Amino acid sequence: MTREAVAATEVFKALGDPIRWNIVQQMAQQEELACSVLEDTLPVSKPTISYHTKILTQAGLIEVRKRGRNYFYSLRREVLRSLMDEMWLLAPGPRLVSSDGEGTGDRAERPVLKAAVGDDTSRSAALLTW
Repeated sequence: MTREAVAATEVFKALGDPIRWNIVQQMAQQEELACSVLEDTLPVSKPTISYHTKILTQAGLIEVRKRGRNYFYSLRREVLRSLMDEMWLLAPGPRLVSSDGEGTGDRAERPVLKAAVGDDTSRSAALLTW
C-alpha cells in the first residue's frame, strides 16, 4: 500500500468517529480553537477530548499549540483539500471551485463550475441541496 493511501485511510478513520467529526466541524468555523471551548461544547471528559485530539493530530488533520497551560487547536485545511482531490480522482466530474482555481473555502466567493478533467471553461454555478 502506498504512503498516500495509508494517509488517506488514517484520515478517514479519524473522521469516522462522531466526537472527532464534531471537533473538526468546530475547528472549521474558526482559525484557532481553545481546548476549553471543546470542554464546554462536547459531552465527554477532558481525558476523552485529549484522546480524540491526539488521534486527529496523528492523522495530520489538526495542529496543536500550547501557550502556558492552555492548548489551542487549528484545522489543517490543506489536508482536507488534498483528500478531496484524491476522492475526485476516483470519480471525476463537475466540481465547484472558486474563480482562482482553489476550493470554495471562502463563502463570500461566487462558486464557478469547472469540469474536473479537460474543460477549462468556467461558468457561474449555484449549489443545490435537498
